[in-house]
Amino acid sequence: MPTLAPARSLRRIALAALVAPMVLGLAACGKSDEAGSAAQPSGEPIAKIAAPAGKAWTETVTKTPEGGYLLGNPEAPIKLIEFGSLTCSHCADFSKESFAELRDNFVASGRVSFEFRNFVRDAIDLTAAQLTRCGAPESYFPLTEQAFANQQDMFAKAQAAGDAYGTAMALPPAQRGPALAQITGLADFFAARGISRDQANACLANVEDATNLAKIAEEQGKEFDITGTPTFIINGTKFEGNTWAEVKAKLETLGAR
Repeated sequence: MPTLAPARSLRRIALAALVAPMVLGLAACGKSDEAGSAAQPSGEPIAKIAAPAGKAWTETVTKTPEGGYLLGNPEAPIKLIEFGSLTCSHCADFSKESFAELRDNFVASGRVSFEFRNFVRDAIDLTAAQLTRCGAPESYFPLTEQAFANQQDMFAKAQAAGDAYGTAMALPPAQRGPALAQITGLADFFAARGISRDQANACLANVEDATNLAKIAEEQGKEFDITGTPTFIINGTKFEGNTWAEVKAKLETLGAR
């Protein structure tokens, strides 16, 4: 059965994701005890920015040089970045509370772009992250949101795996991801969403891709001083809040209203 990792700096966890035990629960997954006071809007609202003819910002997805996926207007005046983990319960809570409103009321306006960067912190997180990236860029956000919604079932299957988890973790890196996808139910979950088993296995066997994901998390963890997930960067500055109420209030304060 997977063992709990102690709470520690995500910088150390990230690059160890290829060999780390499954992290369940709250380790390195932070959430403030209460929402901070909502900032009052100041200054003039920013006018909506129309998407190119025949397109919608909510369907515009761009892979970024920093290793993330950006939804919306790449030139939006308000840029929101989330560093999140697919095995972080608070990230799943944020996804459930925020995504529809963030997409439909903020990204759709062209005033806000939303970039998600996988901040991998354990081997199952890494497996799930690779699978969300296995299809076309346009499938990334739907797969990510559905993976968050499936998180508790994934945890339950990982906990029920018993010795199979340790066996999977002992495999060579190219075989580890496919084995973890099988015992956590992720192989079936993503197959039902258009990522065939052969396609998934090919993605998960890509050790270079897995290593790069972990390396990026480590480097950006140092750059932005990330000590828990979710962590948000708004217009290049680390934002101290990590609830949707706090993030929404900040976006509105900046003119997205």
